[in-house]
Amino acid sequence: MEGVAITSLGSRDQAAVGLTIQALCCFCLGLTFSSSVPPPTSPIRSGRTPRMTDVPVSRIRNFCIIAHIDHGKSTLADRLLQTTGTVADRDMQEQFLDNMELERERGITIKLQAARMEYQAADGHTYILNLIDTPGHVDFSYEVSRSLQACEGALLVVDASQGVEAQTLANVYLALENDLEIIPVLNKIDLPGADPDRIAAEIEAIIGLDCTNAIHCSAKTGLGVPDILQAVVDRVPPPADTVAEPLRALIFDSYYDPYRGVIVYFRVIAGTIRRKDKVLLMASGKTYELDEVGVMAPDQRQVEALHAGEVGYLAASIKAVADARVGDTITLVANPAAEPLPGYTEAKPMVFCGLFPTDADQYPDLREALDKLQLSDAALRYEPETSSAMGFGFRCGFLGLLHMEIVQERLEREYNLDLIVTAPSVIYQVNMLDGTTVMVDNPATLPDPQKRESIEEPYVSLEIYTPNSFNGTLMELCQERRGEFIDMKYITTDRVTLHYEMPLAEVVTDFFDQMKSRTKGYASMEYHLIGYRRNELVRLDVLINGEKADPLTTIVHRDKAYGVGKSLVEKLKELIPRQQFKIPIQASIGSRVIASESISAMRKDVLAKCYGGDISRKKKLLQKQAKGKKRMKAMGKVDVPQEAFMAVLKLNR
Repeated sequence: MEGVAITSLGSRDQAAVGLTIQALCCFCLGLTFSSSVPPPTSPIRSGRTPRMTDVPVSRIRNFCIIAHIDHGKSTLADRLLQTTGTVADRDMQEQFLDNMELERERGITIKLQAARMEYQAADGHTYILNLIDTPGHVDFSYEVSRSLQACEGALLVVDASQGVEAQTLANVYLALENDLEIIPVLNKIDLPGADPDRIAAEIEAIIGLDCTNAIHCSAKTGLGVPDILQAVVDRVPPPADTVAEPLRALIFDSYYDPYRGVIVYFRVIAGTIRRKDKVLLMASGKTYELDEVGVMAPDQRQVEALHAGEVGYLAASIKAVADARVGDTITLVANPAAEPLPGYTEAKPMVFCGLFPTDADQYPDLREALDKLQLSDAALRYEPETSSAMGFGFRCGFLGLLHMEIVQERLEREYNLDLIVTAPSVIYQVNMLDGTTVMVDNPATLPDPQKRESIEEPYVSLEIYTPNSFNGTLMELCQERRGEFIDMKYITTDRVTLHYEMPLAEVVTDFFDQMKSRTKGYASMEYHLIGYRRNELVRLDVLINGEKADPLTTIVHRDKAYGVGKSLVEKLKELIPRQQFKIPIQASIGSRVIASESISAMRKDVLAKCYGGDISRKKKLLQKQAKGKKRMKAMGKVDVPQEAFMAVLKLNR
């Protein structure tokens, strides 16, 4: 029974299945086969893939997409992948590069991604286009700056109905600092409210970018996407040809894989990197032997080597993301570069809060979850913390409020933890009387007034972009939050930008929510740290039944202390359940109580059984009850419910 033919095996996977069936039949039945499909170029078990198309450096283009949140950046990335055939139509899903469930749900990019596309341009040549997808949120601006350094060009995507927004500008200025070629793209032109000509004029007025050749597109329908690909080929310059120089590669992202260790995404700036090379990470000083080198297409595909100008990934059994930080330089141990690439800094947390499990038995689980999360999030900092009111937990540091929310949500979803989160705070600089300086990120650990000379708090430069009609209410909000007015500029006749300098502590509470609610969601903001300033700050303690509740301790401006203290004690009075004894709730600055409320005791009628008789009998019973209440108050512990903590955290300051 010879000559049985297997034909019409289409894809590589189908061919692999066919070869396996053939091998089994040959072994068991002694059959022989002829196949119309050539075998794979390398053994299937090795996991190797065919060599990617070799192209000269002059036909490589490295570019990224920068945009404000919700202007269609991830959707445009989807269309580019689909148009170039990098992802088959059947495999396509919305927000293809956003792998995290949270990213898809919130419609934002949290972890930046990269993808390699092959595109046949109008001149007939095949070009390699490396797309680096960046986060749009201000919390992740350091990641954005490193990914921009890995590119030569950027697509500036602006919603044709919304116009230029705060984080559009923030990322454009980063791109200009890195000397990138910027291609303006007006997205969502299929919307009824789209006005591309007005938005193009707005971009020219605000950014000074020539929009004569701005590309009109709809990422949703695919209209104008081929024009974008051709513009990338024509207008983005190729990388410099530095293959002969010693290896220097820039790390622009990394994530933790439980089987292979840390996977590092990098761009080769100079030289060549090969599998089995011994490399040195110049900032950390650690050396590794490379197990794997490859490209993202957008799934990972191994290659033997990557040369100057190319973007790829490596695996080298690296134990934690902290060992391969974003911005670090990779070089060869045998032939190291003279100096690292410029711009590397460690991401410093700006916002701090306490995380406590509602069930004390979950403390080891919380520690393990934070350990695992830190493997893939090098910006997360944490250390153990104890509180008389909350028990054991951790003090955690984050890049910003969004980063804090994402970490909290991931802990609750992925690790099934039930958490209490204390109010967010910032790092204060405390100048002591002995001349030393102490950095304080937990209000409960602020030194006593007798030992300190002054307190300095971080200030930010805040820019708000808003329709003109909401000017007044936003200026009022900024004044309430101790903002210092700098200037106001009209972008167009109906849009304005407000510039304030404000304490970071006022921004990280509910400022963003208040801004959105006062402007019906139309305003957007961007801020960056500008340094520390001395202010009249005090520590506001909350005492419940004479005991300090550390999670409720805050640092406030002296002028606002009474209002905040009064609101705190009133809210706690509503939420703490009544006990069998009277509970005093006090807000104090040092030893001075500035606001107080009390929860009255439950009344138990001990005279109910006395139907008459001598008054001395009744007095004796009342005195006995009073002694018991006094003893109960001295020994009793008030359990503050979780809702009380959560409500106080949301209290409008």
